[in-house]
Amino acid sequence: MISPSSRQFTSPLDSLRAHLVDLDIGDPGAALSRLINSDMAPLPLPGHGRTLDRWRALAAVGAHDLSLAKLYEGHTDALAILAEAGVAQARPSSWATWCAEPPDARLLAVERPDGSLCLTGRKAWCSGAHVVSHAVVSCWNQAGEPVLAAVHLRQSGVKITDQGWHAVGMRATASVDIDFDQASAAPLGDPGFYVGRAGFWHGGAGVAACWFGAATRLAEALRERVAARPDPHRLAQLGAVTVALQGAGALMRETAAAIDRAPDASAMLGALSVRLSVEAAATHTLDLAGRALGAGPLCKDRQIARLFADLPVYLRQSHAERDQEAVGELAVAGERAPWTL
Repeated sequence: MISPSSRQFTSPLDSLRAHLVDLDIGDPGAALSRLINSDMAPLPLPGHGRTLDRWRALAAVGAHDLSLAKLYEGHTDALAILAEAGVAQARPSSWATWCAEPPDARLLAVERPDGSLCLTGRKAWCSGAHVVSHAVVSCWNQAGEPVLAAVHLRQSGVKITDQGWHAVGMRATASVDIDFDQASAAPLGDPGFYVGRAGFWHGGAGVAACWFGAATRLAEALRERVAARPDPHRLAQLGAVTVALQGAGALMRETAAAIDRAPDASAMLGALSVRLSVEAAATHTLDLAGRALGAGPLCKDRQIARLFADLPVYLRQSHAERDQEAVGELAVAGERAPWTL
């Protein structure tokens, strides 16, 4: 086998895809480490002129393995957050972004005299907890304000549990709960920094790029089947998948360009529209590709079987009708209809 270092690449994306070929889909933690050590993890920052390249990279990883994509997206999102906060990260550290806020799992951040934070409480939905070294976490200060912190996970005040994750899909992410007991952390920005920055919505759309990549891999499997054995029904199913993914992809390109034109403007409408569009296209692809491919690939093709198990779970990171409601409110409030040509 030719090693990635000996290949000739025409672009960073080609290089990333070549590295992915050599990564085992069974161990996303080890795969993330290899990507970081191969300098494949620093992506163009969103809003800096290459947002689409960033999303293409996330989609490429999503097409390979969604568990790896979940960790990779969290790592690259953390790097973007650190950059916005003006904090240099220690390389080659591995990072996660844990900012879910369920009512039964909250972190209290108490400021120490030296300006550092002391974290106490439980954090849920911690993907890759057993394999990453650092995390960006959301928490709450004593005034009840939302704050953001960077925490080193290899310290006595951090206990990674085996609780909180029983799903078959996305099982390799091991998104367990973590208990913090007076753990040391560094503040990132002022209170409200996480959701107040423009990059919050840039990152939200980046998650959809992972979903999109997985859906395109299923579409490619369908295209290969149709090419080998043309069939009217499969051709129609491929046509429907093609139209759905084309529409979502076009919206992603348009939104990426809008973010790069106005990086400091609110990207809420664009990001939510991308997420909902990709979710719909991916759900349609799961349905049609499953019907067209039959039981064979779902049972005998390891990568395809994992995508069918993982993608429905990952898609539930969408807020579904809540996001549709938000888009409706933005459409009403806007000066012109968002669907104007």
